[in-house]
Amino acid sequence: MFNLISALSRKQKSYVFLAIDLGLIPLALLFTLTVQPLPDPALHTLAAMLPVLPYVMLVMAASSVWLGLPMVQLNAYERHAVALTGVVAVMTAVVLAVLTHLFGPDLPSGTHVVFATSYMLFMMATRAFLHQIVLMIYRRASPRCRVLIYGAGTTGTQLAQALKSHDGIDPVAFVDDNGSLQGMTLVGLQVFAPSRIQELVQTRQINRVLLAMPSQSQPKQAQVILRLQGMGLEVQALPSFAQLIGEEALVDKLTPVPPQQFLGRKSHNLPLNEASSSYANRVILVSGAGGSIGSELCRQVLRCRPTKLVLFELSELALYTVHQELEQQAAEIGVEIVPILGTVTDPRQVRGVLETHGVQVVLHAAAYKHVPLVEANPLPGLANNVFGTQNLAQASALAGVERFILISSDKAVRPTNVMGASKRMAELLLQDLATRSSQTIFTMVRFGNVLGSSGSVVPLFQDQISRGGPVTVTDARVKRFFMTTAEAVQLVLQAGAQARGGEVFVLDMGEPVSILQLARQVIESAGYTLRDETNPEGDISIEIIGLRPGEKMEEELTLTNELITTRHPKIFCARETVLSEIEVAAFMRGLRQSLASGDALAARQVLQRWVEGYGSQDTDRKTS
Repeated sequence: MFNLISALSRKQKSYVFLAIDLGLIPLALLFTLTVQPLPDPALHTLAAMLPVLPYVMLVMAASSVWLGLPMVQLNAYERHAVALTGVVAVMTAVVLAVLTHLFGPDLPSGTHVVFATSYMLFMMATRAFLHQIVLMIYRRASPRCRVLIYGAGTTGTQLAQALKSHDGIDPVAFVDDNGSLQGMTLVGLQVFAPSRIQELVQTRQINRVLLAMPSQSQPKQAQVILRLQGMGLEVQALPSFAQLIGEEALVDKLTPVPPQQFLGRKSHNLPLNEASSSYANRVILVSGAGGSIGSELCRQVLRCRPTKLVLFELSELALYTVHQELEQQAAEIGVEIVPILGTVTDPRQVRGVLETHGVQVVLHAAAYKHVPLVEANPLPGLANNVFGTQNLAQASALAGVERFILISSDKAVRPTNVMGASKRMAELLLQDLATRSSQTIFTMVRFGNVLGSSGSVVPLFQDQISRGGPVTVTDARVKRFFMTTAEAVQLVLQAGAQARGGEVFVLDMGEPVSILQLARQVIESAGYTLRDETNPEGDISIEIIGLRPGEKMEEELTLTNELITTRHPKIFCARETVLSEIEVAAFMRGLRQSLASGDALAARQVLQRWVEGYGSQDTDRKTS
């Protein structure tokens, strides 16, 4: 039967409806004559009317086709179609009244009113019956998706009403957080509490949950979705009215919140001006070119018009992305771009790249920088950040590179984590090379957290907000220095241009920013409210999770707090003691032996001995 129905075209189905409507005329007439008090029996009166019935049926067919009633689908038969049915029934009754008055038998006027009413009801009842039959056939022929509707408000009830006529979806019940609705029956479906979802899924064989509360904020919807998905359920959210009418495009046009908003100070603009001459018409290599800092270095260096820009990157995807971004712009200004897929821990490859391309300036941004990851994997972190820097720096000195600029971190000052300690060792290594190099200027730039960089706190907060929260903060007292990516890169290039060798440059970064306050700002900038004790109905909460291994409450920019001014009022040079060549050789030898033996504890002991501040952490911790 399913194959027969599905094989019928829309036109063929309209012929079926028209034939049924025509067949209902004598049935409705017989019913009318039966219930009406007439002198002759109903069948005798109907027989007397047979000569006029063909004309009545012809007029009915013409008016029905003209109004389009046979073309109305069963699942679309609603108020408008009912009105058309009434018009057809009245027109049919009027024609019947005229013909019986002219050709007999003569019937009371009330008979025609009853006929119009009964004929209309017959057509409506027939369509309702056919609709149920067809639904039953379709349901048996194909499995239906049983859905639970989360939200029993106006949107939810309208959704349930619409789905009841759907061929493949069967609404089973509602769940709603509103206690006053729980236990009620709306549009034939019972409303349950969310705590009973798991029970409903098992007892009523639920396949999917439809989230019907578009007026709720996105974080609250995200929280519900994550909770339902945690139960192993497939969840679909009904779009809001704004999305349905296309206003969601406005979201794409909103201006992103500028990183400067979270700085806690006025951002510094450090235009290169004459400093750009240190990079113009030179071959420049950027290690870690695909990272947040590395890619911005490439963009700003490109504006200085070097002769060649070498992109040195370990990640294939990151290298592809930055190369695709810069390739066209470089071609327009006549700069050659060379993408190199490699690692600074490979000394042979590093030497080959420097010699092959005649590199004159190295901007070393390649590093493992995520504190918890390096803390959990200290040996790879030390190999990359310390020995990778040594490989690239020594090869640069041998190749006669003019300038070598290391991107360092405020975590290198009295570090309590392996990442910071590795950056401090890289600084000490470069300071030693600077004292012994006659050709290459070795310098380093130390700055705080970069807003918006991969893995930094603001993108983490924004990701947590998009998932409904909570936003996690390690400690309410934690503070950090922040700067924008543009500031960081301008600082690197400015410092690199005025370096004479061995300096540690720092930026005037103002006062450190409270991470707790920053979390509040990010929540509010996203258009949501903070949920706490004073505002329990807010959108996003903040959760204090405790300091991670190796983290400090506050970072520092210098070891001695002694800063020397430079030609730029916002850039300073830190006055710090350095290790001798013998001491540097000793810690590098100890570190090399630790890495060769795979002994993380021994490596931590080397850091404890040679890196000021690292001894304050527990060096007896073991790592996997």
